[in-house]
Amino acid sequence: MEDVVKSTEMTLSLEDLGMAKTMDADSANTGASAEESADAAEESVEIEEEIIEKTGEEVAAEQKAVVEKLAKRCEENGPIDPEFFQKYDVNRGLRDADGNGVLTGLTEISDVQSGRPAKGETEHKKGRLFYRGIDINELVGGFVSEKRFGFEEATYLLLFGTLPTETQLEEFKQLLGSYRTLPENFVRDVILKAPSSEMMNTLARGVLTLYSYDENPDDTSVENVLRQSLQLIALFPMLAVYGYQAYKHKFDGDSLMIHNPQPELSAAENILYMLRPDTKYTELEARLLDLALVLHAEHGGGNNSTFTCRVVSSSGTDTYSAIAAALGSLKGPKHGGANIKVVKMFEDMKANISDWTDEEEVGGYLRKLLNKEAFDNAGLIYGIGHAVYSLNDPRADIFKKFVENLSIEKGREDEFKLYAMVERLAPEIIGQEKRIYKGVSANIDFYSGFVYSMLDLPMQLYTPIFAISRITGWSAHRLEELINSGKIIRPAYNAVGELQAYIPLKDRSTVGKEIVFEEFCVETEIEKQE
Repeated sequence: MEDVVKSTEMTLSLEDLGMAKTMDADSANTGASAEESADAAEESVEIEEEIIEKTGEEVAAEQKAVVEKLAKRCEENGPIDPEFFQKYDVNRGLRDADGNGVLTGLTEISDVQSGRPAKGETEHKKGRLFYRGIDINELVGGFVSEKRFGFEEATYLLLFGTLPTETQLEEFKQLLGSYRTLPENFVRDVILKAPSSEMMNTLARGVLTLYSYDENPDDTSVENVLRQSLQLIALFPMLAVYGYQAYKHKFDGDSLMIHNPQPELSAAENILYMLRPDTKYTELEARLLDLALVLHAEHGGGNNSTFTCRVVSSSGTDTYSAIAAALGSLKGPKHGGANIKVVKMFEDMKANISDWTDEEEVGGYLRKLLNKEAFDNAGLIYGIGHAVYSLNDPRADIFKKFVENLSIEKGREDEFKLYAMVERLAPEIIGQEKRIYKGVSANIDFYSGFVYSMLDLPMQLYTPIFAISRITGWSAHRLEELINSGKIIRPAYNAVGELQAYIPLKDRSTVGKEIVFEEFCVETEIEKQE
């Protein structure tokens, strides 16, 4: 309180000295009695008590009313005439009229070949994906045929540009294993202290908090950023799984079980080891999760989260901030949450059709989806179609080959056949209902959610699993941006708003627009009088 008084006295002496002197003189002339001062003090206490009492639900209701009015103001003044985008030749979403991404940069990390016909061509081709120039089919075929886990190898390839030798790969895996240790008391003080029902926010909070434990967080040299990136790649499975365990313990009352990761295990094995109460998993389960991590690890510099990471990195910020920004992007349902939509769509489908093998009945449900008569009435068959690929998503093609084996092991072969039927029927039905006859196929999200459900992974971890994989691509692109960037990424926006004159505050109530705060204040005063 003494500090507050001193601050007030200083403000008066500097900014309003003359008025302060006048007030002192007036006070001396009035000769106010001690009783009057006591009455004034008592009245002040009553006012303070009244203010203190007006908390909680009442204040929240008043705040909500103001925000609702302000939100209407946003909605009234926010829309931009759609014709302006065409008038000023703006590629919304940084995509051209054909849906292709506008060229904004160069990369050597990966190549996404859509298979869409180029100018002057009409034939669609199969989509292809390359990691550092190596076809994803060859990369997967290599480690699968040798019965090895591939995520660590793919991570090395994406970060350093070449396939590791046996010695280099072993050294790299040992390095990642040594980094799988959170700071002392981090689980207790950060993860368990404030659990969240949203795992992507839990991940982001963990990443940003790790900044405070880094002795050299802001150094953007290649060596330091690489060290930070490798540590985060190693720690992401722990942050995700422990965050989920804390959530289940806090909100569902489940027993809290924290299993330490095993440094000799792969990322996929450690996820299953830490997540399951008995730490047990089959080799097929671990290998299919490993495959999912490899296929999600990278997909070009233009996908929303990777581009976000590059944009933020171009500002010169620290690694933790850049990765947290990418996580925020991936959390968005238009980016990282599509596989959840697929799983929920199939749950609704199975609940509303009597025979999973009846093509006519399944086809009828798909038509209802497109006509906004089923599931979420969005008019979409989730998991079908892709922003880039045309005839096929090469990642989905690879995934499907392995999914059937897991469905047999899990006794869910009938569900797999339903998925396969929808994959086969959907393009034709979309063509009939939407007049789109080419360029529609299943994407990787179509099968990934089904795989995760067979692995008994909780739905809350579907998108974090994506992040555990994609941080490899984010890290590679961040390093590439730092090594090659010279300028901050700063695209242009054309101003199309109307000019308006500044109106003095005292005159604004006469304008034919509602003054939200003025009305709120008047209503509050009336309530007090009543």
